[in-house]
Amino acid sequence: MKTKIQFFEKKLTEKQFTAKAHYLYLTDTENKAMPFYNLVSAKLNRNQKKFNELSKSAMQLDLPNGSLMSLVKVEKDETVFNNQTRLRKAVMPLLTEKPKQLHVIFDGSFDEQVIQNAIYVALINAQTLVSMKKVAVKNYLATLTIYGCKKKPQLHNIESLVEGNTLTRNLTLTPPNNLTPTIYRNEVKKFARANKLVCKEFTMPQLKKMGAGAFYAVGQGSEPLDAAIMHVTYNPKGAKKNIALVGKGICFDTGGHNLKPAKYMSGMHEDMNGSAVALGILQAAVRAKLTVKIDCWLAIAQNHIGPKAYKQNDVVKALNGINIEIVHTDAEGRMVLADTLTLASRKKPDAIIDFATLTGCMAVAMGDRYSGVISNRPELACMAVGAGAEAGERIAAFPFDEDYEEDLDSQIADIKQCTLEGGPDHIHAGRFLGRFIEHNVPWLHVDLSSSNRKGGLGAVSSDVNGFGVGFGLKMIQKLISKN
Repeated sequence: MKTKIQFFEKKLTEKQFTAKAHYLYLTDTENKAMPFYNLVSAKLNRNQKKFNELSKSAMQLDLPNGSLMSLVKVEKDETVFNNQTRLRKAVMPLLTEKPKQLHVIFDGSFDEQVIQNAIYVALINAQTLVSMKKVAVKNYLATLTIYGCKKKPQLHNIESLVEGNTLTRNLTLTPPNNLTPTIYRNEVKKFARANKLVCKEFTMPQLKKMGAGAFYAVGQGSEPLDAAIMHVTYNPKGAKKNIALVGKGICFDTGGHNLKPAKYMSGMHEDMNGSAVALGILQAAVRAKLTVKIDCWLAIAQNHIGPKAYKQNDVVKALNGINIEIVHTDAEGRMVLADTLTLASRKKPDAIIDFATLTGCMAVAMGDRYSGVISNRPELACMAVGAGAEAGERIAAFPFDEDYEEDLDSQIADIKQCTLEGGPDHIHAGRFLGRFIEHNVPWLHVDLSSSNRKGGLGAVSSDVNGFGVGFGLKMIQKLISKN
């Protein structure tokens, strides 16, 4: 169900508040003429708070007519992330009641960004996500009504982002028995048909024949051999630039022969989140009708244990001829990405962006509030930090210096897959992946340490938050406009 959005320039008077409704009230200053100010003042006094403190946490008011209002003070010049976080915390007490209609009132001088944020936060948190409960939650928000908005924002871009993010979250949340590589590949084909995109897949027999030994090493541990690299292309008329998106799509990660303990294996159906992010960005770009060619490469497999599964000290040859010494079978993500990045770079795009829940080391370095990037172009890493700030999805850049690769020297092969000594594994992974980029294509690696945060992050209230879709779309827009 698509939410209908309607706009009115005038704000509501106190008498115009309808009964048993839900209101999000945004203000930038204390205004004694605002509706229900006497109730606001009385509650502030009871809680021994000042009006300005409403910029830190919203206040909920039960109105005399049975309505619920959430009041929040929006600070000027705050970051997009802080603004979206504040709005999310203000709107969730309203959305938890599953209203069919939500009223948003702007009382003050707000720039277009704040208005867009409010609409985005309301819509994205009203989406229905995958659930296997007997009584599933249905779509509920039929109408979003905006008051006090003099200039109507571009809804198309907001709705595109919501659609892409929701696709990412739903794919990531799907249980592993309902999203095996076979099922996932079929879903990608359906997605391509629905959006009139070109879809090609490289199956395990084809990859073996091509010499994609890094990917094949991981996929061979599963029965059936249903791993594949999917390639979906969006090529609109007038496109002058070509961006490649690459996503790690490990539908379940046992750790292989280096088996994960139960605590760390739980949730490993989300290890395909990088591919879901890439697909969500593609969905948003198609929906927004961006004039850019996008090649989306999805490395879809599982990391299982079995007699044919790859093991420590194996040496396998990647698609580009590099021999890799296997050090740890739970570092399978960089293996499937290696050959996929080679395929993507052989198309010589203007830039490659890969997304992966790749290393626990990045989560240690950043926690679950930021994601980290590594790039073979310093200017691309800087652009990523800026794009993250503008999208409300925070990014930090890590080094790509050559001497880090000394730690991956192998006595028997061209390179080690990783080390067992610990250390900066997130940077080691970046150096490893960089070896598989051909033609010196500009490349950005995104390690999604913030893909799941309890209680939500930024604009999104669900633990699985779709981080990367907003950032990725913003990156593409920046790359398109770059001369």
